Amino acid sequence: MTTNVINKGWFNPISFSVLLVLIFVSVVLYAMEIVNTQVFLLLIIFAGLLASSIRIADQWERAVVLRMGKFKGLRGPGPFMIIPVIDSVSAYIDQRVRVSAFKAEQTLTKDTVPVNVDAVVYWTVWDVEKAALEVQEYQKAIEHIAQTGLRDTIGKHELSTLLQERDKIAEDLQHVLDRNTNPWGITCQTVGINDIAIPQDLADAMSKEAQAERERRARVILGTAETEIAEKFELASRKYTDNPVALHLRGMNMLFEGLKEKGSMVIVPSSALDSMNLGAMGGLVSLAKSNEAFMHE
Repeated sequence: MTTNVINKGWFNPISFSVLLVLIFVSVVLYAMEIVNTQVFLLLIIFAGLLASSIRIADQWERAVVLRMGKFKGLRGPGPFMIIPVIDSVSAYIDQRVRVSAFKAEQTLTKDTVPVNVDAVVYWTVWDVEKAALEVQEYQKAIEHIAQTGLRDTIGKHELSTLLQERDKIAEDLQHVLDRNTNPWGITCQTVGINDIAIPQDLADAMSKEAQAERERRARVILGTAETEIAEKFELASRKYTDNPVALHLRGMNMLFEGLKEKGSMVIVPSSALDSMNLGAMGGLVSLAKSNEAFMHE
């Protein structure tokens, strides 16, 4: 029989009230000399037996009744009676959803990384008879099975999988637990993994690795952009080679963009001026600016 169930004994408000009333009546009858001493003692014994036969089970409980050591049935919720001496209530089993915490410490993953994992399992007793008769200390048994299953699950997966697919691993563990506890009349509804702790040195190394990976991706993106820009420039050069007018217009536009802000200075290579025939344009612009300054004076 389980040791983690509730054992209330026979004492409850109803049995206590019945006991007090019967004792009071017996004392009154004896005081009035209606009954003799032998009958008075029998009344007291009857009151104790009747009071002990009255039991109460709460709404969420079921009482396991044994008759001469054999399973008689389940009683409750609410008040019920048993046969004194012959019957006994072995335990009151709670049928509410309960939670048990378990952990796996310094367990190696598939890639030999030691981790500490904290988890919880939510379970309930759906068949009180099986839970009472088929397994001893079922709560402790659930915790041991959960811990063993968690260690096996950790050993089958790499660290990256544990960190990224926590929900799937919890679901697989829940199925393993449910498969083992169903014959006991117990179902494991949900398993939750609270925390996965790894060594600090490994955490620092993983952080550096992630930072290096981000830098590598940034450089790859930058190199890809430079390649695309070079390809566009190459395509543009081909267009300008076959069309000197377009090149000339482009040069004039570049010079205009550089000189449209007052006080700006644009340095243009002489070769560019010769190739784009911008020497005269540069002189005209300089002359225009000189005339503008002279007029202001």
